[in-house]
Amino acid sequence: MPVSPGAARPTGGAAPARPPMGSVPVPAARDGADTPAGPLSDDAGGPTRTERPAGLTVRGRSLLAGGLAMVVCAVVLDERDLVRVGAFVVLLPLLALLVALRSRRTLLVGRSLEPVRGQAGEPGTVVLRIAGGSLLGSLRIADTVPDAAGPSDRSPPRFTVHRLGRRGARVGYPLHPAVRGAYRIGPLRARGTDALGLAEFRHDVLAADRWLVLPRVTPLTGRPTLSSTAAGRGAEGGSRPGPGTPDVLIRPYRQGDELRRVHWRSSARRDELMVRLDDRPDPAGVTLLLDRRAAAHRGHGADSSLEWAVEFAASVTVHLLRRGEAVVLVDESGRRFDDGGVMDPVSGEDAVPQRLETLAVLRPSATAALGAADPGPGTPAGVLAVLGATAPRDVTALVTAWPSGGHAILLDVDDWSAGTSPGRTAAHAAAALRRAGWQSTVVSGGTSVHRAWADACGAPAAPGGAR
Repeated sequence: MPVSPGAARPTGGAAPARPPMGSVPVPAARDGADTPAGPLSDDAGGPTRTERPAGLTVRGRSLLAGGLAMVVCAVVLDERDLVRVGAFVVLLPLLALLVALRSRRTLLVGRSLEPVRGQAGEPGTVVLRIAGGSLLGSLRIADTVPDAAGPSDRSPPRFTVHRLGRRGARVGYPLHPAVRGAYRIGPLRARGTDALGLAEFRHDVLAADRWLVLPRVTPLTGRPTLSSTAAGRGAEGGSRPGPGTPDVLIRPYRQGDELRRVHWRSSARRDELMVRLDDRPDPAGVTLLLDRRAAAHRGHGADSSLEWAVEFAASVTVHLLRRGEAVVLVDESGRRFDDGGVMDPVSGEDAVPQRLETLAVLRPSATAALGAADPGPGTPAGVLAVLGATAPRDVTALVTAWPSGGHAILLDVDDWSAGTSPGRTAAHAAAALRRAGWQSTVVSGGTSVHRAWADACGAPAAPGGAR
């Protein structure tokens, strides 16, 4: 099974006897089915496939014209032997055309994405499986990949298959998504010829697939204060132990938990592994406000302040959900990103994929200022706001919408850009929020998500606590 790669190398290993074919829709993945190389439904919303019927190449047309001319001349000159030669020359490209038609109709092509859901900054792989009838000529295939997720040299992946064995051919190429989002992989175009290059067929054999790339998630620990005025709150935002409340909060062991956090006394009493929590989760949950205003952020691509804010929000969301706290995502206007159902803390782990998918497809907003929309009933009172450039009117709107206070992560967007924004600096906004009873943490460009979270967890309530 000789395969000549174009811009990428074929993946090694033999394909199974009956490989899975077809596209893999995202986010709800399902098993694919054998996909003939003909008109197919576009599951991923790709362009309609253009069918180009098989035809003769320039060489084939020239040979056909020469054969016809030879037959005419032989008839005029009454040369029967020359007629036989001319008839053979005419039939040769026609037979090649029949071979091309048969190859086009029996060709089976499938595409699979590994993993089905990627993560920003992590490599992925596209695997193409080609099977079907015998291939007497060569098959050239080319896939379409966005520059933001394609190979490092940004050249389109191209392959040439010279022969199909009983198990078909299996080729692949890498993906390098730098930024989260929904990428369109495809359409896949094929050009097949016969062994003599007299006939060919060209058409799009696969429509585009949707590949969802989730934002990067950083493991976090602890929890910051979300309100400076709520009574009975501890430094970590949870309820203070009262009469009859155990001093140690535990939960069942989950895969990935550190063994040093196992509470052996409770494990022996319950006959199952129990894990000690670092602090007490808030049963009321957390409202995570993400400022996605285009005018409030600086930079481009993976290094922009908006992408940092999304990565921070994703990391915090996963961390709090796994702690057993409900998380409601709202935008800069106070509206919920999803349907707004507050998750049961027990099933918080189940909400992780949904929240990450919501953040993966988040786009900048043209809104000019922070709003004060009512996010609806059941919204947790504890607010963690991730803000870009914040003007005084934005601080007023934020305090009006959440009068009980919260914790603001203020991005110093001037560090993400050489320009400045007079009157909208993070230091001024942090001071105004502290005067209104909020906690605040200023994050400069180049700060890691883990460092920013650690600073937020240790930020004191005093005016000098913000960085």
